[in-house]
Order: sequence, then C-alpha cells, then structure tokens
Amino acid sequence: MSAQTIATSQSRSKGPRSTSTRRRDTLAGFLFLGPAVLLFLTFVLGPFIVGIGLSLFRWDMLTPPEFIGLGNLVALASDPSFYSALRNTFVFSLASMITHLVAGFALAVGVNALRSTVASYFVRTSLFFPFVISWAAVALLWKYVLDPTFGMGTYYLELLGISPPNWFTDPTWALPAIIGIDWWHTVGFTFVIMLAGLQTVPGQLHEAARIDGANAWQRMWHVTIPMMSPTIFFASVITFIGAFQIFDPIQIITPSGGPDESTLSIVMYLYQQGFQAFQAGYASAVALVVFVIMALVTALQFWVSRKWVHNQ
Repeated sequence: MSAQTIATSQSRSKGPRSTSTRRRDTLAGFLFLGPAVLLFLTFVLGPFIVGIGLSLFRWDMLTPPEFIGLGNLVALASDPSFYSALRNTFVFSLASMITHLVAGFALAVGVNALRSTVASYFVRTSLFFPFVISWAAVALLWKYVLDPTFGMGTYYLELLGISPPNWFTDPTWALPAIIGIDWWHTVGFTFVIMLAGLQTVPGQLHEAARIDGANAWQRMWHVTIPMMSPTIFFASVITFIGAFQIFDPIQIITPSGGPDESTLSIVMYLYQQGFQAFQAGYASAVALVVFVIMALVTALQFWVSRKWVHNQ
C-alpha cells in the first residue's frame, strides 16, 4: 500500500472525529459563555435599551406614559439645575482624578522605598483600609468629625486658633469638603494600582540611568513615569468614571444637594428626578446624557493617551 493511500485513509478516519470534537468544543464554549451573556442582556443591555426608549416619554409612574419624542432632552437643555449638577460633577471628577493620581503616585513611591517588610505591610494596609469601609459609614463619620458644633475636627482646629467654616452649609466649602472626604476614602485604591505598576519597572533601567549620571529626579522623570504611563492612564480612566458617578456621600451629608446646589451631582440630580419627582422619562434622559458624556470623555482620554502612554 502506497504512502498516499495510507494518508488518505487516516484523514478519512480522523475527519468525523475531528468534526465531532469541534462541535463539542463549540457547544462547551457557548455553555460557558451563556450565563455571562444572559446576565449582560438582563442587567446591562436590556435596561440600557429600555432607558433609551423611556427617555422619549413623559411618565410619572402613575399614569400611562405619553410619547413626547425629544421633549425631555429639550427641557433638559434649558434646566439650570442640570447645568449646576453637570458643573459640580466635572469639578469633582477633575479634582478627584488629579489628587488621586498625584497622591497615589507619591504614596506608592514612598512605600516602595521602605526597606522594612513589616513597615511596608503596615503602611499599605493602613492606606488601603479606608477603601473597604462602606460609604455610609465614612459619610457619617466625617459628618460628625466636621460638625461645626461638636465635631472632633472643629475642636482641634479651635485649639490651634483656627475658626473652621461650616463645612457642609457654606456654598464655598461644601464641595471641597466632599472632595476631601472622597479622597480619604478612595485614595488607597489608586495607591495600590500605582504600587503594583511601580514594582513592574525594571531595576536595570534605573541602574543604567544611575551609571549614566542621572540623579533621582531625572530617573523619576525619564524612567519611572514613562514606564508607568500605562498604569497612570488606567488609574486616570477608572478614577474619572468612578468620580463622575458620585452619589453616596452627597446624599448622606447634603441630602438636598448642598446650599445653593453647591454639591448637587449629576447622579443625585437623576435620583431626584426619578425617585423624588417621579419623572421617569426625564430621569432616563438625564441617564442617557450621563452615558454619552462619560463615553466621550473616556474616548478623549484614549485618544490623548496615544501621545504620552508608552506601551512596552
């Protein structure tokens, strides 16, 4: 029997078996993906489509919905409270992103320089611990600490001869106070991300730069930061997205959106319209605008990242 005949017979014998194996593998793949796809359709894509459709109606959740087309978006464009909420949210998000990146990077550099394993573990745990506390507990804690009458922070500032403002009733200080509380609560997460990225920077690069005569600042600027640019970019994206959805501390500390809407965020405005004013269609329009803004800002961040992120 020739070699060609043997090869032909083997290929015929393997054909049905390989086809059956591929079908079985394909079926197994669909079975593994099925629960995730079902959850995505049920809790993400489905509500998203329903929200888009609902934004075209006027509905108070008591009477039948009335189709008004783009009427909700037109009304939103002339709503001063919407613009106040949008301005506050952008100020909060940008301030949160900048302070988190700077402080998270600085803390990561400091902890990474520690020689003692015990000290490093203690500092890392202490910095990350506030992040695991619920927002409700953190908001109530700081509402008590900064209380103008009997707060602990007020007491110690007065001992130093400093007259503290009414943090949550003064329009000038209400939003900065919320920014500071958010920073205390969440900077540990950014710190962990930065520390993980910092520990991936090859030590050989620092050693080569040191041999070439670069000082500590030059090594930081020309070696560490470029090598950590993907980590910094990732932290900036998730920090902005998280900050843009701020709701819990504002709702607990300043339930009405602060004095003169000084702490009113876009998500809190959505909550007020949907669950207090019972304007489900209008709230859906707000949610749609929030989604579009976040998508555009994230796309802008990715576009700008091509100019400064150095992928290894």
